[in-house]
Amino acid sequence: MLEAVLGSEGAERVALFIAARDKGYALEIAKTFDMNVSNVQRHLERMEQGGLLVNEKVGRTRVYQFNPRYAFLGEVKALLNKALSLAPASVQDKLLLNRRRPRRATKPL
Repeated sequence: MLEAVLGSEGAERVALFIAARDKGYALEIAKTFDMNVSNVQRHLERMEQGGLLVNEKVGRTRVYQFNPRYAFLGEVKALLNKALSLAPASVQDKLLLNRRRPRRATKPL
């Protein structure tokens, strides 16, 4: 959908992931979309060099998020949120399900 603007389908997936979850790291994004981790890292680095993303180290993991100082951040987020709302339900489910820890063993399904 946005690959013409962002340059590739992989870059679109990375940007949509960050827009949906606010933060993310390369392995998490790669597993979500069944992508190669090195391709995800390349897209993240390119977006960081362009000023769209910033990273912070959390332990040994490099976590990326949007750069609050990016001049067109509001417009980019609006565009990505619109694309996310038009995405297929399967993609929306992948991105909006944000489980970060395992389910308690005694909790019913």
